[in-house]
Amino acid sequence: MHFTINGQSHDIDVDVRTSLLDLCREHLGLTGSKKGCDHGQCGACTMLVNGRRINSCLSLAVMHQDDEITTIEGLGQVGDLHPLQDAFVRHDGYQCGYCTPGQICSAVGMLDEASKGWPSHVSADLSDVELSDEEISERMSGNLCRCAAYPNIVDAIREVAGKGNRDPNAEVGREVAA
Repeated sequence: MHFTINGQSHDIDVDVRTSLLDLCREHLGLTGSKKGCDHGQCGACTMLVNGRRINSCLSLAVMHQDDEITTIEGLGQVGDLHPLQDAFVRHDGYQCGYCTPGQICSAVGMLDEASKGWPSHVSADLSDVELSDEEISERMSGNLCRCAAYPNIVDAIREVAGKGNRDPNAEVGREVAA
């Protein structure tokens, strides 16, 4: 099978039952994306496929031949971080770091969705999506953080989105963690 992952071509013989996550981790040594629940419930395995975020633990690798796949390793490098990676570091948007690669990949996809005007469940105005704290929390609700770094994650995303700092009175993450 042929895959393009992080801009590099890979021709690899792999069992058709192999998930995209296992292909990257076990066959290509791309261990940034994590296997959390292996049921699509935690988001630790989030990758971008053709710019869209997916839970790679639920997706068979064979389904993504010739797609453009981006893992956390493809977003930035040491000394040249992606803006979201940099913001996560500066805002302490991680604690143990296990969920961080999935959080960042999901945030990249989420910001692209919002820039295209895609509404979420809590979008008040479907013609003009505003990235409020509630909106960011809803859009990131598929990515869980057991350490509860949600306010810092939202701050990092708000900064990259150009929306300034979080409302200090907002209750961010409560509905995400529930």
